[in-house]
Amino acid sequence: MIDSLEFRGAEGRRLSGKLESPSGRVRGWALFAHCFTCGKDNLAAVRIARTLSGQGIGVLRFDFAGLGESDGEFHETSFSSNVGDIVAACSAMAERGWPVSLLIGHSLGGAAVLAAAGNCATVRAVATINAPFDVAHALSQFAPDDLAAIERDGIAEVRLADRPFRISREFVENLRDQEQGRRIASLHRPLLVLHAPTDNTVSIDHATKIYTTARHPKSFISLDKADHLLTGKGDAARAANLIAAWGDAYIEPAPDAVLPADVEAVETGRGKFQLLIKTGKHQLFADEPVDFGGLDSGPSPFQLLGSALAACMTMTVRLYAEQKQWALKRIRSSVGHTRELDQTPRDRFDVRIAFDGDLDAEQRERLVEIAGKCPVHKALSDGARFTFEESMEPAPMEPPEAHAEAMGRVADRNP
Repeated sequence: MIDSLEFRGAEGRRLSGKLESPSGRVRGWALFAHCFTCGKDNLAAVRIARTLSGQGIGVLRFDFAGLGESDGEFHETSFSSNVGDIVAACSAMAERGWPVSLLIGHSLGGAAVLAAAGNCATVRAVATINAPFDVAHALSQFAPDDLAAIERDGIAEVRLADRPFRISREFVENLRDQEQGRRIASLHRPLLVLHAPTDNTVSIDHATKIYTTARHPKSFISLDKADHLLTGKGDAARAANLIAAWGDAYIEPAPDAVLPADVEAVETGRGKFQLLIKTGKHQLFADEPVDFGGLDSGPSPFQLLGSALAACMTMTVRLYAEQKQWALKRIRSSVGHTRELDQTPRDRFDVRIAFDGDLDAEQRERLVEIAGKCPVHKALSDGARFTFEESMEPAPMEPPEAHAEAMGRVADRNP
C-alpha cells in the first residue's frame, strides 16, 4: 500500500514523501534517502521500497527540499540540510507510531544517512548503496567551467543528469566541509555497505574506505554487474533482498523503546479506521473493509478476535496431541462470526477444525473436544471483567508464559 506523507523538514520546508506499507504484519520501518539530484520516485528508490514492503518492512521515501514535490529551491539547500531532513523524517515517522529502525541511502543519500544516523534515536542499523566516502566527490559531476562560474558569481546554472540546476557557492563549500570519516568511525550502529564493482560514478574504493573506517558489526557485499543507479533488471530488488536478510536482526523497536505491555492500537491517520497494532516486538495493521469506509489494509476487529480463537485452539490441540504422542501432522482451524440480534448471546462463532494424520475416529473426536477447552474459548464463553480509564500508561497483563501454562492445564486436566 502506498500513501502520501508530508512533514516539515529541518528548515521548516514542506517535504513530500510516499510511505510503502506492508499489506500484512509489519516487521519494522525503514527510511530511504535517494541519490544526488534524484528523488523519491527514482527507479531504484521505488523498486527497493516496494521489495522491502513485500517482506514486511515499511519504507518512507521522500524528496529532499528543492527536489520533486518538496518545497524549496535547490540552490538554497545543502548536504547538511539533507541530513537535517532525514532526521526530521525520522521524527515525523516516530510521531505517527512508525519508528524508523533502518536507514538506507543510495549514492550521496548513503553519505547523508551515515551523517544523520547519530541524531536519529530510533535507528538501529544503516545500509548504504554505492555511496561515496568523500562527500565532495559529488563535485566530480560538475564541469570545471561550471565550478569556476559558481566560485566567481556565487551562483550558476549547471546541468546534472541532463537537467538544469542552480548551484550556489555555499552548496559547494558545504560539500567540501564534511567530516565524514569521523562520523563513520563513531557510527556505533551495525553497517551494511553494498557497492557495485563496476560503478563508474563512485568507484568501489569509496566503499572500501567506508568499510575500513567503520567499526564492527559491519558487512560488505558486492553488487556484481550492477551500475551506479541500479538500472539493470533485478539489481534494485537484489539489493533490497540483501538488506532485508541482513537487517532481520535489527528491524524492530529501538533498544530504549517502551514496548506495550500487551496490545496497543494507535490510529495512523490514514483512512478512516486504520490502526497500527503493537504487541511486544510485533506490529500489524487493523482496518475495516472498503465498503464500510476503510482501506481494507488489515483484518477487522472481529477477524482479529476470530484469529485469536483459531490460534489458541490450534496451539492447545497441538500441546495435547504431543503429550499423548498421537500421530497428528497438521491442524487447520477456521472461525466464522455472525451476529443474530434475535438470539442470546447475539454473537455466534462457527468453528471448523481439521486434522491431518493417522488418527482414529475416537482420537479425532477427543481433539475437537480439547479445542473447545482452550483458554481463549473459555474467556469468550464464560465472559470476562473489564476496566476502562483514560491513561497513557500500558495496561497490566500476565506474562506470556501464563497463556502457555493455561493451555498446559487443559492437557493435564484431560487425560
